[in-house]
Amino acid sequence: MAHMTTSAPVFADAAAYVQAVEDASKAAAAYYSGGTSALDDDSYDRLVRAIAAFEAEHPEQVLPDSPTGKVAGGAVQGDVPHTAAMLSLDNVFTPEEFTTWTASVARRIGREVTRWNVQPKLDGLAIAARYTDGRLTRLVTRGDGTAGEDVSHAIGTIEGLPGRLTEPVTLEVRGEVLMTNDQFEHANTVRTAHGGAPFANPRNAAAGTLRAKDRAYTVPMTFFAYGLLPLPDTAADAAEHLATLPHGDLLQYAADLGVRTPADTQVPGVTLDGVEDVLARVEEIAAVRAELPFGIDGIVVKADLAADQQAAGSGSRAPRWAIAFKLPAVEKITKLVGVEWNVGRTGIIAPRAVLEPVDIDGSTVTYATLHNPSDITRRDLRLGDQVMVYKAGDIIPRIEAPVAHLRTGDEQPIVFPEVCPQCGSAIDASEQRWRCERGRDCHLVASLSYAAGRDQLDIEGLGASRVVQLVDAGLVADIADLFALTRDQLLGLERMGETSTDNLLAAIEAAKSQPLSRVLCALGVRGTGRSMSRRIARHFATMDHIRSADANAMQQVGGIGTEKAPVIVAELAELAPVIEKLIASGVNMSEPGATPPAPDDQADSDDAADAGRQAGPLDGMTVVVTGAMTGPLEQLSRNEMNELIERAGGKSSSSVSKRTSLVVAGEGAGSKRAKAETLGVRLATPDEFAELVSALLA
Repeated sequence: MAHMTTSAPVFADAAAYVQAVEDASKAAAAYYSGGTSALDDDSYDRLVRAIAAFEAEHPEQVLPDSPTGKVAGGAVQGDVPHTAAMLSLDNVFTPEEFTTWTASVARRIGREVTRWNVQPKLDGLAIAARYTDGRLTRLVTRGDGTAGEDVSHAIGTIEGLPGRLTEPVTLEVRGEVLMTNDQFEHANTVRTAHGGAPFANPRNAAAGTLRAKDRAYTVPMTFFAYGLLPLPDTAADAAEHLATLPHGDLLQYAADLGVRTPADTQVPGVTLDGVEDVLARVEEIAAVRAELPFGIDGIVVKADLAADQQAAGSGSRAPRWAIAFKLPAVEKITKLVGVEWNVGRTGIIAPRAVLEPVDIDGSTVTYATLHNPSDITRRDLRLGDQVMVYKAGDIIPRIEAPVAHLRTGDEQPIVFPEVCPQCGSAIDASEQRWRCERGRDCHLVASLSYAAGRDQLDIEGLGASRVVQLVDAGLVADIADLFALTRDQLLGLERMGETSTDNLLAAIEAAKSQPLSRVLCALGVRGTGRSMSRRIARHFATMDHIRSADANAMQQVGGIGTEKAPVIVAELAELAPVIEKLIASGVNMSEPGATPPAPDDQADSDDAADAGRQAGPLDGMTVVVTGAMTGPLEQLSRNEMNELIERAGGKSSSSVSKRTSLVVAGEGAGSKRAKAETLGVRLATPDEFAELVSALLA
């Protein structure tokens, strides 16, 4: 895990400190009210740390508006008093800072803390939900920590916060309201459809939506609890019970009452004994951060036992028994300086954002994903915009939204291409993803190079430069033409001697025996890739069955829905002449070991196919491969590993979940191994897996 090492700015004088406090106050007000701050999280954190450093050296100059003396969200006013102060958390950024903090807690309470509770720090808006006799009666924001804003109008729109608890108890549930990634995308779609500007990120979306009244539309949000406490009307014995429960038990009680907690997510809370164990858990959560369906910006560590919490006490803005271990920022604000329009091997015209370089999560980001022209229009992006860019782990950076209030008026509209940028042909703009009307013929070199690749036809000696020669010489116009090449034609090309010619012809001949799944993948059908091609080939067994399938039949293949099925069927119809030429050339059109679906029972065809073969060592198992393979598996590509899994009766997957049966973890395995350990998924070394499928490796 990368830890924050960026130093905080140093103020030249008191005037710079005053300006910094003003900037931080404005940023905090926007952050907690649903607006978009001019500062991203990392910049804000560094500014506040610099303010704190200046104040430590100049205590006589501390301003009353300084963020160091306020709870998070203190810039927002409220008129509903809290029954107990709703404090925020102090931060640490490195293991060393965390260890120093734990030592300070031990000194304060006179003993070592023996139990720590570790939870994800959810990136949302803190609220207090008050229940009377089990019924949700009021929602209040954090506000300035002593009073918050009444947002009870949002009752009924927040998933995980039930209108009634499973028991008729009177208490307050505290937690975070946020938007999951899917909810955020839905919110922006609905918001822009009603003429509003898109939200910059999920946190702003949740804050703005929670406060909104009398809107013509509603969008869902999600709640996760992080605490329970009594209200004035709570029975004395119940109040005492809440006050003495360890924190982990308190959250389990919340879950028993029907309130959502992180317990059923990929990052459930845990109770640990030692500092090293806590730091290991921080690493585990950080490793799966990019795969979570919601945003986190750190990990919260709390003394678990109520006695330790009471002994440590609280300051004016934060408890002394809890800390937030902040993770490196995955969002930054930078400038959109251009848009490139790239044409893929199937003719899809994809826009890519060119950014003013910015460091995010330890790497310099210069480009970001722009999905399609309609997405650019929906987000109202303009050249010169300051944009919020998101990146986490290995995920390709994406632009969330423009920071509209930072516009200067000099921004320019993004110009969409009128013809294909690759070949100048007309553009088919009938779908969200634009495509050159020539389709895969537009980028023939890329299409043929892909087809000849190791995970498709595996034609050794047919690299991109050789493909260019063949195309320029007019020898190939599609994949099938490769199998019609003659020795004399190849010898006529530059740098093609007899040996290289014979080797290439032998590789092309060998490619005729590749399984149907690889041939299908080499064709480059839109909506398919290596994994989907294997699924289709296993399901239908032969090319004839694939080509005779209509959209309904195609939907019987796992992962193909109502939108993708007709596209695949249409693509196969378009490729009919090429497929016929492949068949005539003697290319294999069947999948080894697969059984065609029963004609009268398409829905059960997978079961029928399974019944027609012998049981494999991975039957019924979902297997994920991560890291570098060694031993008998060392020479296998990831695609070949997936093929091996499926020949053994299993299903290959690229992500770890509760449904994963086995993770094969090789050298350098990182987040997927950590996630498997967190979920209790079985792990195997490459050698152990090779032994498990040894019969297929012989």
